[in-house]
Amino acid sequence: MTSDSDRRWMQYALDLARRGQGAVEPNPMVGCAIVVNDELIAEGWHERFGGPHAEVNALAACQKEDLTGATLYVTLEPCAHHGKTPPCSQALVESGIKRVVIAMQDPFPQVDGRGIEQLREAGIEVMTGVAQQEAELLNAPFVMQQVHHRPWVIGKWAMTLDGKIATHTGSSQWVSNEKSRAIVHQIRGRMDAIVVGHQTALADNPSLNARPAGPRMATRIVVARTPALPLDSHLVSTAKQQPVIVTAGPQADPTHLENLRAHGVEILTFENEDEIVRGLLRDLAGRDFTNVLIEGGAALLGACLDQNLVDEVHVFVAPKLVGAQTAPSPIGGTGIERMQDALPLKHQTVQILEEDIYISGIVSHIKSPNV
Repeated sequence: MTSDSDRRWMQYALDLARRGQGAVEPNPMVGCAIVVNDELIAEGWHERFGGPHAEVNALAACQKEDLTGATLYVTLEPCAHHGKTPPCSQALVESGIKRVVIAMQDPFPQVDGRGIEQLREAGIEVMTGVAQQEAELLNAPFVMQQVHHRPWVIGKWAMTLDGKIATHTGSSQWVSNEKSRAIVHQIRGRMDAIVVGHQTALADNPSLNARPAGPRMATRIVVARTPALPLDSHLVSTAKQQPVIVTAGPQADPTHLENLRAHGVEILTFENEDEIVRGLLRDLAGRDFTNVLIEGGAALLGACLDQNLVDEVHVFVAPKLVGAQTAPSPIGGTGIERMQDALPLKHQTVQILEEDIYISGIVSHIKSPNV
């Protein structure tokens, strides 16, 4: 039976795990706490991709030689294979720790229960499932990559109170305030890719970078069938400094594609234009991309939502009214026919950013991971 102490220390380990966000992907975020008589004696977390795992960092920080009376709390099943680092399960066996509490099993095929099995075979008491939902939510992008073999897709937009992302003339700077835009840059700084549609790229001439820079440098992607990005646009002119990918269908102008390539842009071509979005996500999964941010426009977000490809949303609502039936809304596509089938958010948060309202959450169509 899970005790209050077990839950409290696992929550502490989850807080440690979050410190690795943006630095450890495509690995999961993992935190670890070593406790004796309900007192913390050592802690660790996975700090960077390719570096020591959380359990190894916690053991290295431990000054106590005899750990037979200690409990180790870890947010993800210890690995049981030789990867970039030796197996953590063996390190725990050799440490002398006799009790290990684990939040969730690792879906990575080379682990997937083997770490737990090795600990139990060594005579260690293992408890699993403590704060499991919180751990699965924290590492939902990692689980998505392992189980469904695609990145975690995040939709983001800013809109007025009447649901517009621009006026009927196309004016959109700025819908949201400086605090909202600062959070967007923080989100960008932990992404593997930032994606916009072709019309958005043409209309806004965005840079799609994080200011200030975050722990990751995102690949910037424009989804297009017949790309016509100007060669002096912000994206094309900086492609050799920060990667840019442009998709193209069979009708794309080959001369313009070659000009884009000459400026450092990578071109992904797709024979079936209707499969560009799914094909792009498959390609990004093959690059071990974990988190992908889609910033619009309406056609791209709508296409993703229609195909159940939006996993999380971040929405900034400004208390402004612009009106006009022709002013664009954030999401296009076919949409949902009946209000009773609308997709609610789970695990939603609401923050007030001066006059703006910031809403985020997980889209409820997600069947797995279990969030």
